[in-house]
Amino acid sequence: MENALWRGGWISRLRIASGLVLFVFAFFHFINIGLGLFHTDMLHGMQDGRKTVSRHGIGSVLLYAALLVHAGLALVSIAQRRTLRMPFSVALQVVLGLLIPLQLISHLVQTRYAHEIFGVNDEMGYIIILMWPNSAIWLQSLLLLLVWAHGCIGLHMWLRLTSWWRNMVPYLIGLAVFVPSFALAGLLTEGRRIWLDFADPDLREQYIEHYNWPSAETFQSLFSVKDNTLMVFWGALALTGLIYVARKLWRRRHSVRVRYVNGPEIVSEKGMTLLEMSHANGIPHTALCGGKGRCTTCRVVVEHGVGHLHPPTEIEARSLNAVGAPEGTRLACQIRPTDPVTVFRVFRPDGARDRAHASQGQERQLAVLFLDMRGFTARTTGQLPYDIVFLLNRFFDAIVPAITAQGGTVDKYMGDGLLAMFETADTTGSARAGLRAAADIGRALERFNQQLAAEGSSPVRIGMGLHLGDLVLGEIGAAKHAPRTIIGDAVNVASRLEAETKALGVELLVSETLLEAAGLHCNPDELRAFSLRGVSGPVSALPVEQASDLEAHASPWEQIA
Repeated sequence: MENALWRGGWISRLRIASGLVLFVFAFFHFINIGLGLFHTDMLHGMQDGRKTVSRHGIGSVLLYAALLVHAGLALVSIAQRRTLRMPFSVALQVVLGLLIPLQLISHLVQTRYAHEIFGVNDEMGYIIILMWPNSAIWLQSLLLLLVWAHGCIGLHMWLRLTSWWRNMVPYLIGLAVFVPSFALAGLLTEGRRIWLDFADPDLREQYIEHYNWPSAETFQSLFSVKDNTLMVFWGALALTGLIYVARKLWRRRHSVRVRYVNGPEIVSEKGMTLLEMSHANGIPHTALCGGKGRCTTCRVVVEHGVGHLHPPTEIEARSLNAVGAPEGTRLACQIRPTDPVTVFRVFRPDGARDRAHASQGQERQLAVLFLDMRGFTARTTGQLPYDIVFLLNRFFDAIVPAITAQGGTVDKYMGDGLLAMFETADTTGSARAGLRAAADIGRALERFNQQLAAEGSSPVRIGMGLHLGDLVLGEIGAAKHAPRTIIGDAVNVASRLEAETKALGVELLVSETLLEAAGLHCNPDELRAFSLRGVSGPVSALPVEQASDLEAHASPWEQIA
């Protein structure tokens, strides 16, 4: 697992580095073209400067290695995908990336290849005359836009969660629009000027001689090279598709059938734990500890196929013994079925098995909010216990009304933090109540910090994770001493999202699942995928720097405000 993570990080860094090299080259190339808007000498002068770098031995190796590595990694990532379903922004970037070679290959063959092999002087004037005034000029203009859009999306996806990038986005959007517009204006201006010159027979001969214009035979050779290179590209794309299909068929052949009592029947890939299979197929499966074999809330009774499972590990056996689990009971987070099995999930509201407690529990899909005060230990070091309790009570007095006002309930207090749930009539109402409460908490915190500032105290900072998922509500504990509480994956996800806010420097992370349940839409580029400890599969969430500004990140907010 560690090797896979290290390899994934190394590939990601290599993709970013190669993309940056290509983006820098494209940026200066487009600015170069745009100078045609002012004067031909400026256009050619900058082109000569660029060629000094890009056609130097080291520069050429760096540039073309970046091009091949970036394209190769893109094809590899497609071939290794488990599904072609992806966020719109990712899909758009992939499609743009695949369209680029269709025009870029022709451009490279007619310029760099023609220059190196046939001695063609591939100045900007040669390129423009070559394209003007037929459809090639519009195809190359489209190439310019594809390259720029692809690069801008990639850059934004990489830097979108840094504070300085978010602050600069309004200005960077203007720059992103200006660069291709400037390049297209320069291309059209220089194209009209040079084509008028080329229409003059005397000037045309001078241009042909100056550029060492390719003969008909040379053009035929260039077209042949272009066609062969395109065939290589199409072959690589076809191979990528074949690998993707082959991997999918292989996974299907190496799969196992799982039937859930009082539930569906699924076919899932071998090698995964039963809990991972449940989550991958959208099957509700409680797991409070996140799949570590400690809480036993994911336990199942294996009704058929138990003999084909590997024996319990020491951790699993110890956990099962602690709860007095009957024979045939296993932990879904620990077993990896390789043969068909039929399982009964113990923690389900419709279960036929008696529980030892007064309440069977109720399974609901609700919003949960996990909140924690930042830097509490450092803040209270050296203070008297009375002062610490006084601060915490003031803090909770300030923010908890924002939760209860939306119908929320604080399930438990955990020192300087709390866990709240929003138990409403339906899932949509719960999600919207959670969102309103998070925004109100942000505003309540701002007012509380103003009071602290007036007293000469430093402000309080918080982190919140807001998620919606399946929960089990019930009395958990010894008979007659079992408070009503909640357990489930949603609690774990909310807790892990809250932990991620510290590294990101934001107050709130809202899961995409909750946003969709609330009927809200946000910019897909603002979402970020998190690999949360103890959570199977990535979780997409919206980072919000100030919870009080939550309304600005999703629409239509007025429907739930």
